[in-house]
Amino acid sequence: MPVTPKDAAPPPSVTIIGASDAHGVLGRDVRSAADEDMGHIVDVIVDLTGRVRAAVIDFGGFLGVGSRRIVVDWNALRFGKITNKKDSITLELTKAQVAAAPEYKEDTPMVVLGASGSLQPLQAIQ
Repeated sequence: MPVTPKDAAPPPSVTIIGASDAHGVLGRDVRSAADEDMGHIVDVIVDLTGRVRAAVIDFGGFLGVGSRRIVVDWNALRFGKITNKKDSITLELTKAQVAAAPEYKEDTPMVVLGASGSLQPLQAIQ
């Protein structure tokens, strides 16, 4: 005999997003406004409230050798031209600016590179 809880949870809500209305970003190529290769997105950083704050880009190197992970402000990314998996995301920073950024190391304080100072500092929620 199946066991059912006294107070069953309500069914989950369902949202349907059209295939052309949203796209994944992990692994997506990133290019500068001048069409320079900036690497690809390897992670997304969220704060303690779950708000997306930044992206980790695997920058530089060749075939993964000599590359560094750099954190960029989510607001510095432009997604307007991604209609299929081959399209890249545009980063509003130059290759020289990203190359000068410190490398991201997990579980250490991160330096987030932003365009025009729009990033707000991450703060611990008490």
